[in-house]
Amino acid sequence: MAAVKPFLCVRPEASVASRVAALPYDVYNRAEAKEETAREPLSFLNIDRAETQFPDDVDTYDDRVYAKAKELLDAWIANGTFIEDNTPCYYIYELTMDGRAQTGIVACSSIDEYADGTIKKHENTRADKEADRIRHVDTCDAQTGPIFLAYRARADINAVVDEVKKEAPIYDFTAPDGIRHTVWRIAAPDRVKALEEGFSRVPNTYIADGHHRAASAVRVGFKRREENPGYRGDEPYNFFLSVLFPDEQLMIMDYNRVVKDLNGRTDEEFMEEVKKAFDVKEVGKEAYHPTRKGEFGMFLNDTWYCLTTRRVPTGDPVDDLDVSVLQDTFLAPVLGIGDPRTDKRIDFIGGIRGLSELERRCHTDMKVAFSMYPTSIEELFEVADAKRLMPPKSTWFEPKLRSGLFIHRLS
Repeated sequence: MAAVKPFLCVRPEASVASRVAALPYDVYNRAEAKEETAREPLSFLNIDRAETQFPDDVDTYDDRVYAKAKELLDAWIANGTFIEDNTPCYYIYELTMDGRAQTGIVACSSIDEYADGTIKKHENTRADKEADRIRHVDTCDAQTGPIFLAYRARADINAVVDEVKKEAPIYDFTAPDGIRHTVWRIAAPDRVKALEEGFSRVPNTYIADGHHRAASAVRVGFKRREENPGYRGDEPYNFFLSVLFPDEQLMIMDYNRVVKDLNGRTDEEFMEEVKKAFDVKEVGKEAYHPTRKGEFGMFLNDTWYCLTTRRVPTGDPVDDLDVSVLQDTFLAPVLGIGDPRTDKRIDFIGGIRGLSELERRCHTDMKVAFSMYPTSIEELFEVADAKRLMPPKSTWFEPKLRSGLFIHRLS
């Protein structure tokens, strides 16, 4: 059962919360991060991407970069930019995009439950991507980016959330990208107890987004245990910062594909292969987004097509994903994309960019594009429950959680 705990939160003083809150560190390249910190001197990117404080000839992973992150975090706590709870609390964090809200609970999850599979994963992680966040968490002695977890909704947890949301929030602002962020604090002992007991009846939680951040936080926790062999198990480093959302509120967007060439085929030869694999309907100039599972949009030579797979479902939770069907029945055998994780001829476009981005890429550096029907949250759960892994670039979650609104110190 899920151990989801309240914690002593470090968070921005209310008047600066909107300025501190930043998109996740890995959304930006170095130049973009520097541009953002120049625009907003209080952006948490100053800490999350502390290389922005140095000339470009200083390596992103230089020891001085991590030391600077800790220096800034400590300074912002000292000068009152950040304040700290004096009692363990939960927080409610609601994000509203285009009039649609999703509401999660900010808490700490157990590194042991990550290790034993109570917290389920659907992606592999790469050691090189973990290394940076391990050093950042360990040096700062704090987790600064929450992990996006999902769980199957429960009425008792929803009831507490609904009651708290009737009260005045501690933060309520709209970010420059139009996403509204609203936060409530839960300190009352009866509500804290009700949430803790509610989650104790949740069998599993699932990492929706942030696999590398989660793995890094867990590795630091086990490292701290090795350094403190007499640990009790309730020390802060035994837990990692999470925002947990009920499945009924989550929206997964499409994660679309663009391919550089037709693998040596002419346009006519390529279309013959398409017709062998799919039922094909020409749509025309209007961008086509699939309306159901098993359907794909294709953009080629300024024309959109609707493709419907003829493949019969197998009952396998991974093989039956639309991203798997497209990869296994067409991208690999026809276009020669053997490993989409490493093949330079394919690229992936998050649904937030819109189908116009697929058209733009086909007019610049790509030849053909495929629009996807989004993977569902239930499909994600089914893959994780089967202890399987999704193909790369299967899910795109929006809106993105902001970093800097909630910080979990490890000691």
